[in-house]
Amino acid sequence: MAKTDGQIVIKKYANRRLYNTGTSTYVTLDDLAEMVKKGEEFTVQDAKSGEDITHSVLTQIIFEQESKTGNTLLPISFLRQLIGYYGDQMQMVVPSFLEHSMRAFTEQQTQMREQINRAFGETPLGKNLQLPMQMVEEQVRRNTEMFQQAMQMFSPFMKPPVKESRKAEAKDIDELKEQLRAMQSKLDSL
Repeated sequence: MAKTDGQIVIKKYANRRLYNTGTSTYVTLDDLAEMVKKGEEFTVQDAKSGEDITHSVLTQIIFEQESKTGNTLLPISFLRQLIGYYGDQMQMVVPSFLEHSMRAFTEQQTQMREQINRAFGETPLGKNLQLPMQMVEEQVRRNTEMFQQAMQMFSPFMKPPVKESRKAEAKDIDELKEQLRAMQSKLDSL
């Protein structure tokens, strides 16, 4: 594939079509989502101006994925908090914090998979075993606490979470539990 500075270049035309300059083919947002999942680096440029529009295209992919599957990764309370940071003094801190959190979550996920493989080996049980609900719940709780502590560290006058936000957090955890139960049921039926 043709690359610029080690990355694949995707050009977006006025007719909203996306063109992969490396493969000389038109691609869809689904194709770009698959490239992301495979770890392929790419940039998206406006074909006319040459402007880098990668951020807006990746955001569009997230929107498409959220609306297509019905399985949302971004709970409403999280979206509300995120929107609340726009224009706030914390706006500059949030992107690096979220990037760090996702990197830490990915590392923890890898460690948990390795632990399951060590415990159960290459047996069918080991391959299909879902993480126990308690481990996932604990991780969500720790990540939420870490996020709150980080925000309070940067804003010492920030009010502690009120009962409504705790109710929203509990609701989010309940939603995650339900999603995990549904995934477990699907895996059990396989």
